[in-house]
Amino acid sequence: MNTKEFPIGKTRICLIQGDLTDMETDAIVNAANPSLMGGGGVDGAIHRKGGPKILEECKHIRATEWRNGLPTGKAVITSGGNLKARHVIHTVGPVWQGGNRGEPELLAEAYKNSLRLAVSEKLKTIAFPSISTGAYGYPIREASRIATETVKDFLEKVDKLETVVFVLFSAHDFEIYRKVAKEVFGFSISDEDSAA
Repeated sequence: MNTKEFPIGKTRICLIQGDLTDMETDAIVNAANPSLMGGGGVDGAIHRKGGPKILEECKHIRATEWRNGLPTGKAVITSGGNLKARHVIHTVGPVWQGGNRGEPELLAEAYKNSLRLAVSEKLKTIAFPSISTGAYGYPIREASRIATETVKDFLEKVDKLETVVFVLFSAHDFEIYRKVAKEVFGFSISDEDSAA
């Protein structure tokens, strides 16, 4: 399995090529749609593997907190159901419309609000997919820079998390994140170096 690590203060940043639904972190982040009722891609996989408990909790959130759907950039938390992760943080990324309609700011908000929620729930480990780069069409290179820079900026201010993982399903996406992360985190890591 492809794995890279970058330290930020006391926090480990990990890049992994693999399946987000197999992560044993305190929380995994779901790239949800505003309905919170499941969907395609990562969202569908989390609901399928996590089972009906996640959907039940999402329905409760819709009925009590977000009657009109979860706004883009916001985040909510449920249990992990049958997943290895104890919790799922659901966030809605922006749909790519060319980059001039607030997409970068909204994508950064999705990462920031997920991290804030993890810290407020006293979680220590969190795993992200590449939010908005699937059906929502966000270009992966631009999205990976926003993701890594937002996480770096957050961790430099809030030193409460032990591990933040980016889980990329394909080798292509992993390689893009690896190159961008090396630039953002300022580490020169050769292609041969890896850590589990």
